Amino acid sequence: MPGNRLRYKNTGVYYEVEGDGFPLVLIHGFGEDGSVWRHQRAVLKKQFKLIIPDVPGSGRSALLPLAGDSVADGIEVYAECIKAVLEKERIDRCTMLGHSMGGYITLAFAVHYPALLNGIGLIHSSAFADSEEKIRIRKKGIRFIQRYGAQKFLEQSIPNLFGAQYSGSHPDQIQILINAAEKFTDAALIRYYQAMIGRPDRIDTLKNLRIPVLFIIGEEDKSVSLEDSLQQCHLPAISLINILPGVAHMGMWEQADEVNDTLLKFLGYIQDMQKEDFKS
Repeated sequence: MPGNRLRYKNTGVYYEVEGDGFPLVLIHGFGEDGSVWRHQRAVLKKQFKLIIPDVPGSGRSALLPLAGDSVADGIEVYAECIKAVLEKERIDRCTMLGHSMGGYITLAFAVHYPALLNGIGLIHSSAFADSEEKIRIRKKGIRFIQRYGAQKFLEQSIPNLFGAQYSGSHPDQIQILINAAEKFTDAALIRYYQAMIGRPDRIDTLKNLRIPVLFIIGEEDKSVSLEDSLQQCHLPAISLINILPGVAHMGMWEQADEVNDTLLKFLGYIQDMQKEDFKS
């Protein structure tokens, strides 16, 4: 897939474009880069124009410079960066899917640039702001990173993103994800944590959306619990929901075929809606 670069806030941002058709943006999560979608690309590029960025500080995108006394880039800043990518590619409407932190970015995008979206997907993600317990866990993670470094943190945390069955049968695949995270800096992970801690609740955003919203939920997800997901997935006017049994936080890897089928069904629904709008 050819690589592209964008200057955003005097920083190099990397993204990839592949395929033709309706534009589809795939946004990775915390401790990942665009390669996390490796099991989806081959399927989706046959029907869609894929735009897959590395969020600033991840993969081949540089860390954004601090602005004044700012200690966190903020989820809104990452959403603005995605908008800059779309502007460079001259895309005026797209579907956007976000995994985990990528879902937070997608929701922020939906708040600020709703006219650019025809549908969104929250893949193991949530519209809730962090609870006090979640904030405590993230701050504990920050202290660990400061003491032991980003790589040691990711070596310990990435395996916990997978369900027990997948972990036992696919240790090589989990190692691929750990290896892909080797270039993360302490500063990047800490800023992501600070951005997630500081993000607002987006439940009203879900309630007000009139575009289709996809929820992919892991039954064994420890990062975004099934209980939390069930409290919000019925809120949008139009929802497609798939709860994956035996899956934790990485359904795109743990049940790639099932997730791909769900994505194609969701995207096909959006295409059908657009065709009907065009006829009317």
